[in-house]
Amino acid sequence: MAECELTHRNPYELLAATILSAQCTDVRVNMVTPALFAAYPSPHDLAHANISDVEKLVRSTGFYGSKAKNLIGMANGLETRFGGEVPHDLSDLVTLPGVGRKTANVVRSVAFGLPGLAVDTHVGRLSRRLGLTTNDDPVKVEMDLNKMLPPEQWGEFGLRLILHGRRICNARKPKCRECSMQDFCPSVML
Repeated sequence: MAECELTHRNPYELLAATILSAQCTDVRVNMVTPALFAAYPSPHDLAHANISDVEKLVRSTGFYGSKAKNLIGMANGLETRFGGEVPHDLSDLVTLPGVGRKTANVVRSVAFGLPGLAVDTHVGRLSRRLGLTTNDDPVKVEMDLNKMLPPEQWGEFGLRLILHGRRICNARKPKCRECSMQDFCPSVML
């Protein structure tokens, strides 16, 4: 079973970590989140944070100004609209600042065990390399992949593609000789 590489203890922490993961590695996010969650252990705490304090904590993840603003806005949304709890529904999640379909699907599948296929750059790239889609738009890729699998497998499939894309089928130099899918991959380069 594939696992999310973002360290978290609850849906709130996963949501915040996933917001921070935009244009940043999970390794870097995992270096930042312990101090962030020590300072702001709940949505209530983060909702009332000083933005410059949050910016200092998340600076090394890049785009720290907008990420700090989104984190505080997300926490405010959780407090004012969802009773301090992370919602389960995709339609509710995407109304929170910094939360798009990818982030919402990560939270749904990892934190709640609900159907959700997060399409990041790895999932999109591998889906095209494997001939599973011809689309570049992440929402269209998600819809194409969702048609191929039962909903209960969406999250696991997405996580497996992400890990495979990071470890074997990277963008610049895929390790096709090590790939377990080389027998049927139309893009294999041996």
